[in-house]
Amino acid sequence: MVNGSPQTVVETNPAAQGYRPRVKICGVRTVEEAALAVELGADLIGLNFHPPSPRYLSEAAAAELITTVRQRLEGPNVLWAGVFVNRPVVEVDEIGRSVGLDLLQFHGDERPEDVAKVAGRAIKAFRVKDRLDAAVLHGWLELGAWGFVVDSRHPTLYGGSGESWNFESLKDPSLASLLANRRVLIAGGLSPDNVSAALGAAQPWGIDLCSGIEAAPGKKDPELMRRLFEEIRHVESISAP
Repeated sequence: MVNGSPQTVVETNPAAQGYRPRVKICGVRTVEEAALAVELGADLIGLNFHPPSPRYLSEAAAAELITTVRQRLEGPNVLWAGVFVNRPVVEVDEIGRSVGLDLLQFHGDERPEDVAKVAGRAIKAFRVKDRLDAAVLHGWLELGAWGFVVDSRHPTLYGGSGESWNFESLKDPSLASLLANRRVLIAGGLSPDNVSAALGAAQPWGIDLCSGIEAAPGKKDPELMRRLFEEIRHVESISAP
């Protein structure tokens, strides 16, 4: 839903149905990768529009990918998010509408006032060294952004670094109270080997994976993706009432 508010990923009542983390598979580059992610249970698919990234997609390639997957899977309930770094919001908005994106992820040094025009479709990514500073949330919470990603900070890379941070810090009272009932996804160093522990430590709304399910930068590994969703189903099963 590009010309209005994005469609909603179905929400659940954790107390009634157990913990169900949402899953965003980011840096997808092919129809096969996207289709497999959706079939396995992904809620969001991220496409990278940052040219220096090995996961970069052109606008034409992204539009074709989205159209093909939607047709092949008969319109699955998945949201398409575009990842942008320090690009003019007017340009980002235009790309999002022309390509068919539901959400616009701002992964650079954007300010709340910069993205106010598209707040309802905006995901703001915060890059942290060890933990999220509550002060950086100032302005973003009032903006009404669709959601947030908390990722590890790298000196040169904007995401996809494979480095981690202190996920458990999100449960600190100063942050937990601010982020309550917000769509917060954790990213950074997640893989099938540690996703269960990370979910247990942070209990976020969702997780955002990229390099941890790749055979090489920009190439998703089908077996790692399958293992990931097996781990997530295990988390869901042990938290079910």
